Amino acid sequence: MKEGIFMLENYSKILVGLDGSVESTKAFDTAVATAIRNDAELVIANVIDLRAFQSISAYDTVIAEDTQKGAQHLVDDFVKEATDAGVKKITPRIEFGSPKVMLGQTLPKEENVDLIVLGATGLSYIERIFIGSVADYIIKNAPCDTLIVRDKK
Repeated sequence: MKEGIFMLENYSKILVGLDGSVESTKAFDTAVATAIRNDAELVIANVIDLRAFQSISAYDTVIAEDTQKGAQHLVDDFVKEATDAGVKKITPRIEFGSPKVMLGQTLPKEENVDLIVLGATGLSYIERIFIGSVADYIIKNAPCDTLIVRDKK
């Protein structure tokens, strides 16, 4: 590489994790722009955290089904938005499991992702101690580059 020339990574498959928060929407916007700039495929993922169902009876599948329908609507809306913005190839993924593991290891490996884009959460120091940060886990364990998008307010 010549001195003074900065090489930009060319990404071919970008994973963006969505949870409906303002932060994940900002990450989505960045992922879309990056996908268009790189002519990359965009994997739009929502992971339904199984811990949310631990106190629910195993026989009550209505809540799980409603949650999955809500996730499907969320992902469908973002797929449409990405398509309208000009992203040519989009893969939607709705999964049940640990968001940390699914977004940080499982999906990147299954989809052969070379960039993960996430929104920074507003967790306090105490919340990070007790529940941890999804972004922190992914940064430490992802098999590819990770971009954390922060709210600039």
